[in-house]
Amino acid sequence: MKRLLILLCSFPLWCMAQNAPLVVEGISPNLYLTHIVLAKENYYSIGRMYNISPKEIAPFNNLQLEKGLSLNQVIKVPLQQINFLQEGNAATDEVLIPVIHTVKEKEGLYRISVNYNKLPIETLKHWNNIKSDAVPNGTRLIIGYLKVKSTLSPLASKATIKPADISSKEQAAVKKEVPVTAKIAEPVKKEIAVVKEKEPLSIPVKKTPPVVVKEVESNQTNQSTAVTFKTFNGGIFKSVFEQQAKKDAAINENGVAAVFKSNSGWQDGKYYCLHNAAAPGTIIKITSAANGKSIYAKVLDVIPDIKQNNGLLIRISNAAAQELGVGEARFDCMVSYSK
Repeated sequence: MKRLLILLCSFPLWCMAQNAPLVVEGISPNLYLTHIVLAKENYYSIGRMYNISPKEIAPFNNLQLEKGLSLNQVIKVPLQQINFLQEGNAATDEVLIPVIHTVKEKEGLYRISVNYNKLPIETLKHWNNIKSDAVPNGTRLIIGYLKVKSTLSPLASKATIKPADISSKEQAAVKKEVPVTAKIAEPVKKEIAVVKEKEPLSIPVKKTPPVVVKEVESNQTNQSTAVTFKTFNGGIFKSVFEQQAKKDAAINENGVAAVFKSNSGWQDGKYYCLHNAAAPGTIIKITSAANGKSIYAKVLDVIPDIKQNNGLLIRISNAAAQELGVGEARFDCMVSYSK
């Protein structure tokens, strides 16, 4: 009778566990899922459920494998390369279950990206079908996938995509912008080939190459200045800032700025920044104290609380710094934005 009562009490918990989303906890590289031990469960059955060795579960929880587990005991199940996917593909005998992060207040995609193994922001947007850089508080975001064996894990029924589906999603999400030099170099080679084909064999090739060829060849001698930087008159967020400035009073701050590397902005003028006071999605005007130039950048997240960021007012993307004419060193600036 006692055994029957235990089973009846455990059944609702089992049903809830089967239907609840897998919510990630911790910060990379120590990411984990929380599991409540049910009747008849042990390290080995839980290991099969989450596709990870019991020898990994016990030490992760500062427990000893030989002592076993207790009913309703809360344990952490580590997310490691063997059972957690953020790129690549799963094996043919595995299925993929979304692992969820719930967005907290003032938490932007940049902070989420850093916390979860620097997952590319474009991948986050692609997986979650979002376009904005600002995500509302409480939003559930897929930040990866639990890989489990389709024939061994009771969680396999929660799989929402097939193993083969993830590779195409990944390729579309993390496809990086091709450097400008690479885009120009390929057609130049073709152009040179065409010129040589059209030259009669009896005439020495002494003609002045087309202007575009000369331009690239001279630029290729210095990779750091391979192509003249394209300016965007402060960036495409300028008009948004000006419209907002007409409605709300501006907040002005003076301080030190630094730069972070980003693929954005070089071809489209989309400049980004990190700032502690302005909410993600806010457009900030950054003006260099040295030359008076200004650019307009969208806030991704707060500035990470680490030693090298001490005393910083703002960090801007390197494309923004290039248009601002400040290089990649720290510089004095004034920022302006509306709340």
